[in-house]
Amino acid sequence: MLPNLERVPGVLGEICRRRLSDVLATLDKPAPSGKAAAFHDRPSFREALLTPGLSIIAEVKRKSPSQGSIAPLDAAHVASEYAKGGAKAISVLTELHYFGGNDQDLIAVCQAVDLPVLRKDFTVHPSQIAEAAKLGASALLLIVAALGELTAEYLAEAEQAGLDALVEVHDERELLIALESRASIIGVNNRNLADLTVDLSTAPALGKKAREKGFDGVLVAESGYASRADLEPLGDIFDAVLVGSSLAQSGDWRAKVSLLSSD
Repeated sequence: MLPNLERVPGVLGEICRRRLSDVLATLDKPAPSGKAAAFHDRPSFREALLTPGLSIIAEVKRKSPSQGSIAPLDAAHVASEYAKGGAKAISVLTELHYFGGNDQDLIAVCQAVDLPVLRKDFTVHPSQIAEAAKLGASALLLIVAALGELTAEYLAEAEQAGLDALVEVHDERELLIALESRASIIGVNNRNLADLTVDLSTAPALGKKAREKGFDGVLVAESGYASRADLEPLGDIFDAVLVGSSLAQSGDWRAKVSLLSSD
């Protein structure tokens, strides 16, 4: 049940192929040490995003392929500040080579906050699903551009593991796959993951199409958001927005989240 990653273009394909290589190399190694959250203690990612207003998913992000180094963050401290600023969930990047993350960051954040935590990684092997649950995550990311027609299978396995899944799309073809998979949380990424360009018109357009097609689940807008003005086009269509770089590099994480959260 492995995706055909040779067909995935650009930067996303490069990252996914390296991620799969890393996963295959560590399958026989013991899981990371650290006290992960117990299964029954994990708060619901989906329910957190359904609270009134546009929920902020604040991301712990040290670097990215598009920006290079962003900030040398202490994951637990930053997550705590995000929570105090009003974030409804925390996203933690756990990919090492391109984003500077690791599994210990996820464990530390789960210990530091009572909010649901999204494991933001490139899920290309079923073992990563069980691993996310063991580490204490409430949810994980499934990228349709990487998984293709396997999206439904990975989603079903995530649900069996007790995890919510943020099923990410960035064009109409991928949206149809996400809808057919019966995803309950769909993320629309404004970033083209092949060439890393950002178009903030993507989320409003695809979000509207999703609603027109009868999707009544949670819609999350992703990538490129830095101000309240950026969020206005999301209107009443979206339930949440995931904010990474602009928060991580702000230095005053609590104030920045509070600013984005305020009406």
